Amino acid sequence: MSNNFRIVTDSSCDMPAKMADELGLTVVPLSFTRTDGKTYTNYLDEREIKLKDYYDYLRGKGNSATTAAPGIDLFIDAMEEILKAGDDVLYLGFTSGLSATYQSGVAAAAELSEKYPERKIITVDTLCACGGQGLIVALAVRERENGKSIEEVAEFTKSMIPKICHVFTVETLEYLHRGGRVSKTTKVVGGLLNIKPIMHVTPEGKLEKIGVAKGRKASIEALVVRCKEGGIEPENTLMFINHADCEDDALLLKSMLEKECGAKNIIISNIGPVIGTHTGPGGLAFFYVGNNK
Repeated sequence: MSNNFRIVTDSSCDMPAKMADELGLTVVPLSFTRTDGKTYTNYLDEREIKLKDYYDYLRGKGNSATTAAPGIDLFIDAMEEILKAGDDVLYLGFTSGLSATYQSGVAAAAELSEKYPERKIITVDTLCACGGQGLIVALAVRERENGKSIEEVAEFTKSMIPKICHVFTVETLEYLHRGGRVSKTTKVVGGLLNIKPIMHVTPEGKLEKIGVAKGRKASIEALVVRCKEGGIEPENTLMFINHADCEDDALLLKSMLEKECGAKNIIISNIGPVIGTHTGPGGLAFFYVGNNK
C-alpha cells in the first residue's frame, strides 16, 4: 500500500465488491430495516441479502424499508485497525445532504485523533452518493497509486467533487412518493401519462428533479444527452452505471454511451438499498465527470 495511508468509505458507494477489494478499500456498511421488521447490514458482497431479493420484496404491496447510518463504533473499529497497523486514514464519505453517515465518520476520526496523535486522519464529505461516490473514491485511489500524499489526495478529491455528475431516472414514481419526494397527484398523473422524472444530485449533495421524459426509452436517452452536453472527455474517463434490478436497461444505457459519447470505461453495478429504497426497482443511475455537478 503506497504512501502509508488507506482509503475508507462506506457501502453507499455501491461499487462492485470485487472492485472495492482490488482497490484496497475499507468499506463501512450501512444497514436497513424492512417493514416486516427484518434488519440487514448492507455489505457490498450481499452476504446477508441479495439485492435482487430485496427489490423483489419492495415490489410487494406496501413493502418498504428504513435505512440507518453506521454508528460511530463501526467507524472506530474500521479506522483503528488501520491506525494500529501504522497507516494513516483518508475517509471519503456519503453525502451529508442525504445521510448522517459522514457525521459518524467525523466523530470517529475526532475520537481516534486523540488516541493516535501521531497518525493523520482526514475526512472528506464527497457530497456524492451511489456510483458517484464510487467514482470519486476510485479516482482518489488512482491518485494514491500515482504516489500522491494523503493531503494531496484529499485536495484532489475536494477539487473533483463539483465535477462528479449524478443523473438518474426511475421506472415508477411510487417509491419517490413513499419517500415524500413527489406528491400523490404527481404520482397518479405521472403513472397515467407514463412520465419519468430525470433527477440529479445537487452541488450540496441533495436530490433534485431536473426534467421529465415520456417513457422509459426517452428517460434513458435523456441521461445520455446530459453526458453529451456536459461530459468531460467521456472517451477517456471512468464512468459508473448503477441499476436497481434492471440490468438490461443498464446494458442499453452503456451501449448508447459507447455509441453516442465514445465512452470506453464504464463500470456497471447495483444501486444499493440506501438509494434503492427511494428509487424502487427499475431505478437507473449514471455517474460521470462533467463541467458542473
